[in-house]
Amino acid sequence: MRFQDKLAIVTGGGRDIGREVSIRLAAEGARVVIAYANDGNSAEATLATIREAGGQAVVHRADLTKAAEATGLIDAALTAFGPCIDVVVNLTGGMVERRPLAEIDEVFFDTVMNLNLKSTYLVTRAAVPHMGRGGAIVNFSSQAARDGGGPGASIYATAKGAVTTFTRAMARELGPQGIRVNALTCGMIATRFHDDFTRDEVRASVAAATPLRRQGDAAEVARTVAYLASDDAAFVTGVNLDVNGGLYFS
Repeated sequence: MRFQDKLAIVTGGGRDIGREVSIRLAAEGARVVIAYANDGNSAEATLATIREAGGQAVVHRADLTKAAEATGLIDAALTAFGPCIDVVVNLTGGMVERRPLAEIDEVFFDTVMNLNLKSTYLVTRAAVPHMGRGGAIVNFSSQAARDGGGPGASIYATAKGAVTTFTRAMARELGPQGIRVNALTCGMIATRFHDDFTRDEVRASVAAATPLRRQGDAAEVARTVAYLASDDAAFVTGVNLDVNGGLYFS
């Protein structure tokens, strides 16, 4: 029970990796705020799973690309489970769609950057004043930040590269306050993200090229998040941890 009575906020916490992170933290004692933007059914299903297992959680809808709604999420979390925030997991993000450079207009650029980078910045900025020593932030980058991404993923890869850099910058800035900031750089994880954006033959090819010869599982990622967010990783900060079955070495 590494998170007994701690308050954890998981953005994008209702589905896929976010769902597994929410369930994992709650299973280890955390009081979890599940933030979602659009998929309310998945968020409510995750909430039900946690409560059925005896855990504590609430859901909160927010567009985290907007400062007021990021602040509203923090306020709602403190109202539900205050008085302070112990863990923030910034999972909100997405590719939106694949577009080559010639088809990337300013609206699309801003949409993808805001969804992945601005949301992470806004939630972090709103949460930090309510975090004390021992607090932990876990961001989500991507292997795309390492290798530039696949066809049509340039802006997504760029945004995730910025999340990687933001993670390192915040580790330096917040370290003196006793707040650790790390990120996961995930490879091919079996989620709806790849159902939507990656062809089956590409997924099979990547799995075959991975030393472990398979895709990752969302629950495996959640266990890694729990480690980074826990006191087991008390001297770990500024790390962008590759979770890719050995496909890419940092």
